Amino acid sequence: MPRPWKARNSIARRVAPPGLTPCPHRIILPRMTTPQDPHQAKADEFLSHSPLKAFIGGEWVSSLDGKTFTTRDPGTGIPIADVPAMGAKDVDRAVQAATRAFRTSGWAEMSAHERGALLHRLADEVEREKPVLARIEARDAGKILAQAEGDVQNFVDTLRYFIEISLHVQRRTPLAVRGHEATTVRLPWGPCGFIIPWNFPFLLVGWNISPALAAGNTVVIKPAEDTPLSTLYLGVLAKKAGIPDGVINVVTGYGESAGAALASHPGLKRMSFTGSPEVGRLVAESCARNLTPVKLELGGKGAAVIFDDVDVNATAARLVGAITFHTGQVCCDATRWLVHRKIYDRFVSECVGRLKSVAVGYQLDPASQMGPVVSAKQRERVLRYLEAGRAQGAELLLEGGAATVAGRDGFYVKPALMAGSLSNIAAREEIFGPVAYLAPFDSESQALEMANDTDYGLANSVWSADLDRARRVAERMVAGNSWINAHNVFPHGVPYAGINKSGMGGGVLSHETFLDYTRGLSIVRPL
Repeated sequence: MPRPWKARNSIARRVAPPGLTPCPHRIILPRMTTPQDPHQAKADEFLSHSPLKAFIGGEWVSSLDGKTFTTRDPGTGIPIADVPAMGAKDVDRAVQAATRAFRTSGWAEMSAHERGALLHRLADEVEREKPVLARIEARDAGKILAQAEGDVQNFVDTLRYFIEISLHVQRRTPLAVRGHEATTVRLPWGPCGFIIPWNFPFLLVGWNISPALAAGNTVVIKPAEDTPLSTLYLGVLAKKAGIPDGVINVVTGYGESAGAALASHPGLKRMSFTGSPEVGRLVAESCARNLTPVKLELGGKGAAVIFDDVDVNATAARLVGAITFHTGQVCCDATRWLVHRKIYDRFVSECVGRLKSVAVGYQLDPASQMGPVVSAKQRERVLRYLEAGRAQGAELLLEGGAATVAGRDGFYVKPALMAGSLSNIAAREEIFGPVAYLAPFDSESQALEMANDTDYGLANSVWSADLDRARRVAERMVAGNSWINAHNVFPHGVPYAGINKSGMGGGVLSHETFLDYTRGLSIVRPL
C-alpha cells in the first residue's frame, strides 16, 4: 500500500527544511507528577507490561509474527511501551471474532434495555477510571491533562447519549400502502471497522463506536500507531463491564498494514475513517471494491469571519484559545482568521500579545497551557509550512518556530500568526499546528467569498453582535458546520459532518448517526 496510509497529510516536496529564527516566547520549566499519585501508579502498572497486547475476541494477543513498534511520550521523546505491529492476518482474526460475536453472542438480539445496561456498565467503568485513562492519554498524545480528562468524559457522555437514543428509536414503522400490510424494520449491520486518528484518540473512539454498539453491531478498532494506549485500556474496561467477548476488538499497527487490511476486509459491513483526505481516498477506494458503506471524517481549513462590531479582546481570547487547544491539532479549528479592516490592527495586536503569553510545557505539568505536537514528524511538518508560507510571501506577525522546554527533549512548537494572500500554501493547506493565517476584508460579500474559497468544507464561525447578519453569513458558508460567536462546539444531538474535501457518508453525534448503524428491511404482505 502506498505511503499516504502513513501520513495524516502531505506537504509539497519542493519545500526546503525549516531554518526559522526563534522568537521571544514564554517557556515554562517542567515539573514531574508526584510519585504518590495513585492514578499515575495505576497507569504506569498497565504500561509496565510492555510489550502490550492487542484485544481480540476477549483475549489479549500478540501479532502472529511477533512484530512490535514503540509509542513515545511526545513531551519527552522517551518510549512508553511496545505495541503489536499487526498485519492482515491479525486483522482477519479480529474481524472473524467480531463476526462470531455478532452471530452467536446474543449481542445483536438483545433488547435495547439489556444492551443498554451493559453499555452503561462500560460507561461507568470508563468514568470511574477517568483519572487513569486521562494520564495514559496525556502521556501518549501530548495532551494537557485537563484536556485529556475532558476527552474521557466526552466518551462517557457520548456512549450514554446513544444508549438513550437506542431506547427510544422507532425500530418498526408501519407503512400506509394500499392493498398491503407493510413495515420497515431497522436492524444492526454486523461487524463494523473504525480507523481512529492520533489527535483525539479516546474521544473519537467514543464518537465512532458508541452508535454502532448501541445499535447492536460489533466493532474492530484500529487506533493510530502514534496513540494506541488508551484504546487498549478500553479492552480492560470492556472485560470488567461484562461486554461479550468479540463485541469490542482492538488491533494495533501501522496504517499501511493494519489500517489498509481493515479498510479492505470483505467481512466488514460498515467502515468509518477519521483522518486526512489523502488517506480517506484510499479507504474509500478499498471499501468501494467490497461495496462496504463508508463514513469519512476528514480534514479542514476553517475560517473565522470577524466583523467590526465584536468585542475585540473577548473574540481574540476565544480564537487564541481555539488555535492553541491541543497545540492546534484539531481538524475543525479556525485556521483562517478573516477580520474586518476597521479592527484588523487592534485584533492582530491583541492576538499577538495573548499568544506570546501562552505557557508551552510538558503536558502533565499543571502550569502548562499548551503541550507538544504528537511527534517529531508533526513538528517538522508545522515548521515546514511556516517556512513555505514565508517563502511564498506571507508576513510572520508572530514568528513561531521550535520551542524548547528545559529537561524535556520533546516535540514542542510556539504559536505563530501569518498574514497575506489567501493563495499562500499556508492559507490553503491544513497545517495541524498552532498556526493561524489572517487577512482583512471590507464587506460581508467579500468575507463570504474569502471564507468559501477553499477545497475543504468542515467548520467555520461568524463573530458579530448583529445576530441577523451572523445567521445570514452562517447559512451561506459552504461547510458542514457553522458556529456563531463560538468555535469548536459539539453538543450531542447536533449533526457534525464535512462536505467536499472534508468528508462524506454522514456525520456524528446525532440521531441520524445512530440510524447510520442500522440497515433497513422492508416486510410486505399482500392483503
